[in-house]
Parts: sequence; C-alpha cells; structure tokens
Amino acid sequence: MLYHLYDLQHAVLQPVRLIAGAAQHTFQNPFLPASYTGIGRAMAAGAELLERTTRRFDKPAFGIRTARVNGDEVAITERVEMETPFCRLLNFHKDANAEQPTVLLVAPMSGHHATLLRGTVAALVHDHNVYVTDWIDIRHVPSSKGRFGLDEYIDHVVNFVHHLGSNTHIIAVCQPAVPVLAATSLMAAADDPIQPRSMTLMGGPIDPMANPTVPVKLGASRPLSWFERTVITTVPVYYPGAFRRVYPGFIQLSGFMSMNLDRHIGEHLGLFRHLIRGDGESAEAHRRFYDEYLSVMDLSAEFYLETIETVFQKHALANGTMKSRGHAVEPSAIRKTALMTVEGQLDDISAPGQTVSAHRLCSSLPAEMKTHHLQEGVGHYGIFNGRRWREHIMPRVRDFIRQHNG
Repeated sequence: MLYHLYDLQHAVLQPVRLIAGAAQHTFQNPFLPASYTGIGRAMAAGAELLERTTRRFDKPAFGIRTARVNGDEVAITERVEMETPFCRLLNFHKDANAEQPTVLLVAPMSGHHATLLRGTVAALVHDHNVYVTDWIDIRHVPSSKGRFGLDEYIDHVVNFVHHLGSNTHIIAVCQPAVPVLAATSLMAAADDPIQPRSMTLMGGPIDPMANPTVPVKLGASRPLSWFERTVITTVPVYYPGAFRRVYPGFIQLSGFMSMNLDRHIGEHLGLFRHLIRGDGESAEAHRRFYDEYLSVMDLSAEFYLETIETVFQKHALANGTMKSRGHAVEPSAIRKTALMTVEGQLDDISAPGQTVSAHRLCSSLPAEMKTHHLQEGVGHYGIFNGRRWREHIMPRVRDFIRQHNG
C-alpha cells in the first residue's frame, strides 16, 4: 500500500511539475523582457526548484567518453561484459593497446545507482582496465528470476572474478566491503586457482562496532522485525518486479536526506541564489550532484534484512561467525590477495576503525601485503569522489595495485 500511495502522490503532482516547467521556460525566454529582471529570474528559479523537488529522478549515465593513456587521449566505449538478471558488468573499454591492470570496482547496493561512482571511475580509468558492477533496480527484475540476498551478492562477486581472471584487482566502496571480503575469503579457503591479486576496501563496515556511527546504532538498536514491519513493502503489479518485497528507494532517500537535512535545505536555497545571480556554473554543479543523489533504486527485502542482521546486529564477519551457503567465511585463509584499506577522517557512515579491522581478520597476510590509508579532512563521499580522492587517495590505490600486479 505504501508504494501505491507514493506513486499516486507522484501522479497527482504531475500537473504541478508541468506548470512549473512551463513557467521556468517562460521566464528564461530571451525574447521576454521580464526574464532580464530580478522578479523574472526569481520566478524562473522558484519554478525550477518546484519542478525538481516534485520530480522522480531517473538513473543518470556515466558519461565518461575519453581517457589519457601514455599522454594520448583515447576514446572510451561503455560495454556490457557480462549480465545476470540482477547486475550488468560494465567495462569502460579504451581504444588503445596499452596493457593495464584489470580492476573490478564493486559498487554499493545501498540505494544509489552505480553511477554514484562516476568520479571513482573517471580517476581510475586512465591507468586501469575498469569493470563496474551496475546493479539493476530490483523493481525491474521479475519474481521468476529468483531471490537476491547476501549469498547471491557474494556469488556475483566470485563469478565476476572468475570471468575476469586471476590478475584481477577488486575495489569495494562502502557496503560491498563485507561481501567482497567474504567472497575473497571463500575463494582462498577453497584454494580457488583464480583469486584476486589485491583487494581495496574503502569506507566499509567490516567491524561496525569498532567505531559505531548513527546508522550502525540504528541497525543494532531495533529488532529485525521492526525493519521488516517499518520499511519493507511490496512492488505494485504495474512494475516488472511485481509482488517482490523491497526496501523502496524513496524510503531510503528520506533517510539519506534526514541525516543532513539542514545541509540539503541550504544547498537548495543556494541553488535559488545562484539562479537569481546568473551563476550558471554553480547552479550546474548543484544539478549534477543532486541529479545523482536523488536518483535511487529499490533493494530486495532479503538482501537488506540479511545485511542488517549479519553486519550490524550479529557483527558476524568481525567475530568469525559469518557463513555463506553453509561455508564459514574465514579471512585468515587469505594468503594470495594483498589488502589495502581506506578510511576518511570525517566519515559519519563507516567511521575510522571500521574498515581497518580487516587487517586484524586477514591475519595470514604478511605485513608487506597490507597497507592502510587514513585521509584527513574527508567524509564518506570524499573517500571516492572529489579532489582529495583524485589527488591523494587514488594515487595511493594505483601504486598499491601496481605493486601487486602479476
């Protein structure tokens, strides 16, 4: 019922969006004298804000067209390397003959699309052959394709590594740090002939209790039945994934926004001021960020609930009790995959201490196969996007991968 009410609200507001869009274009028309006045600019700015705050944002494109290889600019072609009902493995193929390390960038399945890592890909693609897990919005996956839980996520990581080969380097951003470490542990315990060369875990909840944040405390403070009762609903019949139980993107987005509500209100008021002043560059930067931030996807109920229980309530990976399909997850079995962890000093989602705990768990790795980087002055998003990612973190990750490349 909740999903139906949300869609009904969206449909009811459609005329408001159309009127706001028409008003925006009218007061931005260069042939209208009023468009050059303060009142005209204010009307256009207000109309744009109204249209954007009532819109459902579609998944944006990566839009990465070129890279520099050995000083030359080469074209990039976005290709689907492998596909399952739940995920597309994208390759940012470069029209160049350079031999570069293969990187599997595992995107978080935590509400936003894989395009949230656009800045991550854009920095890595110059020096690496980059593949990204482009998770599919579960409301578009028919129920006949089966369930998708934490085990299925781990299976996908293992299968992608097998497809790419033993010279693969994995980078996990945020939430997938746990299933990526689990997948690598299972491959090591089975003495799999194809294991990753290196594994970089960035801002992930390996041991959330090492430095619990607000999301960690929320996950630990309520019984699983509360989450199931409060945030899980059913996909309506008019979507391909009809009748799936999901944690809807619109509920997730309300949670994201509420964590920093004052900041988001300030940013939108800032957009209004930029538009009135005619500061097109600042306004466009705001649009780019929020077009991405406000584009969300549904998660399967089983994946969400299993993650809450395994990671935030039982702390199963950190205390050695995690299992996948009946097999114990033992990071101490890892001997061939080098480990790098990255944390942000100001991270309020996966705070410092949570990710570096992987070093304790991977106890069989010698010191020369492990490294840690704590980036000062950045929060969660800044670990994998922005200037400090490009100038400080990415070069460290690149050097680590080169050091352990086969």
